Amino acid sequence: MRSHDGRGHPRPHRRPAALAAALVAALASALLATGCETEAPGTPAKKFTTVRFTLGRHGGIQIDGASRDAVTPAGSHTVSAGRAHRFTRPDGRLLVVLRHWPETQAQWASRGRAPRLLEPPEQSPVETGYLVDTTDWVRAGLDGHPLQWLRDDTIRVDTTGDTTDALTRLTLSGPHGGRSGQPVPPPGDRECAKPARVVLPEVTPGAAVTDVLTRLRALCLDVQYASLPGNDRPGSVQRVYVPVAGHPAASAFLPPFDGTAPADRMPGDSIPTDPSRPATLVVTR
Repeated sequence: MRSHDGRGHPRPHRRPAALAAALVAALASALLATGCETEAPGTPAKKFTTVRFTLGRHGGIQIDGASRDAVTPAGSHTVSAGRAHRFTRPDGRLLVVLRHWPETQAQWASRGRAPRLLEPPEQSPVETGYLVDTTDWVRAGLDGHPLQWLRDDTIRVDTTGDTTDALTRLTLSGPHGGRSGQPVPPPGDRECAKPARVVLPEVTPGAAVTDVLTRLRALCLDVQYASLPGNDRPGSVQRVYVPVAGHPAASAFLPPFDGTAPADRMPGDSIPTDPSRPATLVVTR
């Protein structure tokens, strides 16, 4: 029996398929009228442009730049004797590790936070990590000087050796001029086994960062960066420290200081290395 509307006329009967078609047509018209568009599945993420990490010797890390939303904290960990914390880096992400000293009592007080009552007699440094979704190759620069191109890699910056109050700035920026790739390949941790011994290479003050980094990575060494004032050309290599196994915090420094380098730690010598401690490449600020 067909229902009536009370005026003696039967109500029209609409089938479900007809109702659905009418709703879809109305929705499509509304979307076209308002200019709304739906994103197709698998739409690529927003293109990475620039992120800048600014920190001092005692942390206080600031992150800015157009792509700062692509940065995710990966935690902070206390480390000792120069050793590096083993952060987990998912595939397709860039890992940034910033090494610094803990905050001082004065910094805590200036921020209105209660001072720590118990402080160890010798503080240990802290490593703070960040995961960055770059989606493509990016160029890393330290204090305004280019270092290398990165993708699916780890970059470490150490500020604990700086005796000044200057801030250190690590900048990640998207490719320029349509360039792809990088002059220095990633370390290839899955294929490049950390050696038990390495032959110390020649390092010349003022050399290009990419040249020295290529030689260090050819030895399968993990590398972290630091920047210090110096007399060499800004942005060039000032010194390299290669960790020596069996001696906590001991390193072979290249080029050696006049008359101060041990006899078994000169260029061309073979030294035992500590895989838990990265080599440090110091860039002239």
